[in-house]
Amino acid sequence: MNKTELVHSISEKTGLAKNDVKTVIESFIQTIIKSLKQGNKVTLIGFGTFSVIDRNPRKGVNPRTGQKIHIPGKKVAKFKIGSELSKL
Repeated sequence: MNKTELVHSISEKTGLAKNDVKTVIESFIQTIIKSLKQGNKVTLIGFGTFSVIDRNPRKGVNPRTGQKIHIPGKKVAKFKIGSELSKL
């Protein structure tokens, strides 16, 4: 399911206009992104938890040339599945 299909499905279930649902979904996503950028966790009970982890720098190999390269560390988003969602 993509975002358009999600908007359509929620619109049908709630009776809200598609534009209103799209605005809510986009606001929801932007709010989660903003919170993660600030270093906060976002927990949706039963669904899961969004958080940010630090990935350590490491050494790698360029597959084309075989040359060793340095891969810098970075922050990445992580999602831990919630109890209700794990019962699928």
